[in-house]
Amino acid sequence: MKFLLFLFVGVVHLLSLNSGKAIYKNDICQRTFQEIKEEIACYGDVAKAIINLAVYGKAQNRSYERLALLVDTVGPRPSGSKSLEKAIQIMHQNLQEDGLENVHLEPVKIPHWERGEESAVMLEPRIHKMAILGLGSSIGTPPEGITAEVLVVTSFNELQRRAPEARGKIVVYNQPYTNYSRTVQYRVQGAVEAAKVGALASLIRSVASFSIYSPHTGIQEYQDGVPKIPTACITVEDAEMMSRMASRGSRIVIQLKMGAKNYPDADSFNTVAEVIGSKYPEQPPISILHIAGLRMKVIVVLVSGHLDSWDVGQGAMDDGGGAFISWEALSLIKDLGLRPKRTLRLVLWTAEEQGGIGAFQYYQLHKILHMNDIIRYFSFSF
Repeated sequence: MKFLLFLFVGVVHLLSLNSGKAIYKNDICQRTFQEIKEEIACYGDVAKAIINLAVYGKAQNRSYERLALLVDTVGPRPSGSKSLEKAIQIMHQNLQEDGLENVHLEPVKIPHWERGEESAVMLEPRIHKMAILGLGSSIGTPPEGITAEVLVVTSFNELQRRAPEARGKIVVYNQPYTNYSRTVQYRVQGAVEAAKVGALASLIRSVASFSIYSPHTGIQEYQDGVPKIPTACITVEDAEMMSRMASRGSRIVIQLKMGAKNYPDADSFNTVAEVIGSKYPEQPPISILHIAGLRMKVIVVLVSGHLDSWDVGQGAMDDGGGAFISWEALSLIKDLGLRPKRTLRLVLWTAEEQGGIGAFQYYQLHKILHMNDIIRYFSFSF
C-alpha cells in the first residue's frame, strides 16, 4: 500500500508538470515534462533494435545458455567457498572476452560458513526423522547433539508471554506466512529471541507460501550480548504437525544435531564491467530523478546481480538469473554499437546471501573514491 501511494503521488507530480513548468526550479537543468517525453520518443527505434536482437537475433537464448554453462560447470557457490571464487574468475574472463570495458575485480572480505552434517529426529510422541536446513552463520551443536522438549509458538509475542516455559527447550516457530518481508523476521531474528528466554536451540518454519516438504535455508543474525544457539529451518508440514500435537497437550522431544562451523573471513571480489558513456563517462552534470520530492543525481547507471548462492542449490534463479540478464543488458548495447551518454556499470556481487556483504563494501569503497560527489549525491526535499 505504501508503494502504491508513493507511485500515485509520483505520477500526480509528473502529470502536474505537463503544463510546461520546469521539473526543478533551482538546479542547472530545467526541462519540461513535454521535452522529456519527446526525448524518450526519439529512442523508439533503438529500443526496437535491442528487443529484436534479444528476442529474434543472434542473442536469442544467449543469457540462458551462458547461465546454464556456469551453473552446470561450477554448481553451488556459497560464500567463502572455492567454487564461488572459481565462478568469479570465470566471469571475469567471460566479461573480458565479451569486449566490455574496464573489466576488473574489487577485493571484498566475506564470511565463510559451512553447514556440515545435520539432522533432527522427533523422539516423542513418536519417532519421526525431520528434514532441516541449518541457517547461515548458525553455530553447531555439541557432537552428541541437543535433546530437549519443544515449545511451539506462532509469534514473538507468544514467545514473550510464555517465556518461563522456554528455558531449556527447543523453540519451534510456526509463524503464519503473511508476506516475505514480515515473515522472514522469524528466520533472521528467531534464534536471538529464543536465546533471550533461555532456549537451547530454535527451529523456524520455512518462510514460504507453499511447501512440498522442502525446508528453506537463508541468513540469520546473532546479537551482541545474547547467547548464540543453533538454529535451522524445518518444513511447513512439520511445523504444522508439531503445532497440532502441542495443541492436544502432547509432549514433543527432538534430538537436534548440527555440524555447522564459522571460519575466518575469506578473500573474494565483486566483478565489474562497463560500457563507458559517450558524454558523461565519469561525473556527468546534474541529472535528476524527481518523484514525490526525491531528487537523485545519476553518476552512472548500475545494473547488478549476485554470483554467490547457498550450498544446497546451484543458484540458477537466486541469483544467477539476475546476474546474467544484467550482463546481457550490457552485451546487447555493445553488440549494437550503441554508446549511451552515461556509463553503464555491471556489478556482480559476492556474498549477497550473507547480508549484502559485497554491495556494502562496494558502497564503502566508492564512497571514499568519490566522497565529494557522494556528499552531493542525494538531495531530499520532502
